[in-house]
Amino acid sequence: MSGIDSIINIIDSRGRQNENNIIRTAEEKALAIEEDGDQKAETAYNEYMKKSLAKAETSFRNACNSVDAGNRRKLLECKVEIINTAIENIINRLENLPDGEYFDMILRLAGKRLHTGAGEMFFSKKDLARLPENFHGKISEISGNKVKISDIPADIDNGFILKYGLISENCNFREIIESEKDRIRDILAGILFGG
Repeated sequence: MSGIDSIINIIDSRGRQNENNIIRTAEEKALAIEEDGDQKAETAYNEYMKKSLAKAETSFRNACNSVDAGNRRKLLECKVEIINTAIENIINRLENLPDGEYFDMILRLAGKRLHTGAGEMFFSKKDLARLPENFHGKISEISGNKVKISDIPADIDNGFILKYGLISENCNFREIIESEKDRIRDILAGILFGG
């Protein structure tokens, strides 16, 4: 029996050795799989965190830009409101000038707006009633006796309307400012906001 026992011991010993080799190989493979899984998980986590951080930064920048745009829009609205109020105040001051100053300004404005040829000048009912005595003569002098002042009142608050045949030009203060609004707003913005 000793020979059989010896063979069984050898087979048993080799079986345990193979078993240990299989277990050790399986443990090594399991450790390698675990390390690979940990590495892949860490890589996936780092990529996710990088993408999340980039997304959060983009969202933050967009939110800041949105707030900045909102603030700039509000500031612009305030500036436009201030400029519009200044324009209304200017129109109001012009309308309420003393008669002499008001009609001197009308004469200067007429001098810039008169065209060649025969024409007619229309005033509001209020302005017709307060025309200075020598105003007709001054308009005749400026126009070379080609523009007459109509006795028919125009439907305007201030200034005048020039009519040359079928063509008429509305020279009331609001219309003049409206036609020059961009230039006037630029001037007012420079005065009010320093640029």
